Amino acid sequence: MIDNYRHKGLRKQLIEELRVKKIASEEVLQAFDKVPRHYFLDKIFELQAYSNVAFPIGADQTISHPSTVAFQTTLLELEKNMNILEIGTGSGFQTCILCALGVKVVSIERQKELYLKTKPLIETMGFRPKLFFGDGYEGKVSFAPFDKILVTCGAPFVPEALLKQLKIGGKLVIPVGEGAIQKMLRVTRLAADEFSEEVFGDFSFVPMLVNKAK
Repeated sequence: MIDNYRHKGLRKQLIEELRVKKIASEEVLQAFDKVPRHYFLDKIFELQAYSNVAFPIGADQTISHPSTVAFQTTLLELEKNMNILEIGTGSGFQTCILCALGVKVVSIERQKELYLKTKPLIETMGFRPKLFFGDGYEGKVSFAPFDKILVTCGAPFVPEALLKQLKIGGKLVIPVGEGAIQKMLRVTRLAADEFSEEVFGDFSFVPMLVNKAK
């Protein structure tokens, strides 16, 4: 894998674009500088990798807009060594951004094609998240409780299992809604059976399919 001066220059331009839009924390922007986005795309998209655009990655899935990745990651309010659950490994770009921020990542992917493709790529880059093939609606109770949970696909509802796997004070960032548009929610667990909810605008994600892994 090659990360040359041109790639690095384009990455700097993207980071500056995100900085101007004020959609990411400086810590998140630093993580963007450490993770070459073109590694996660087919070579035909290499020159466009640092534009604020989503691209197909196989299995009818996409890699999210960089601005969306930056925004969701910032909403998590991460601190080093936190225990994080990611639902939807996808290309692995978001996973690596999380790892670059110094947190412990457990990530679940429901598409076997992407799981098999992404796992060796992330390992080659030197990151060591715990990756699993399975149903994201179930979460990963064996690694719970989690400080933060990030869902990178559009859910028709907030899964109960994910709420139960949050620590008290933990936050779940999830796009919720049926159809092409979802509302970005941040749900905070205040007590065992008490949650608060914030809404952060409209987004468009591929759907999170219920009880299915193939």
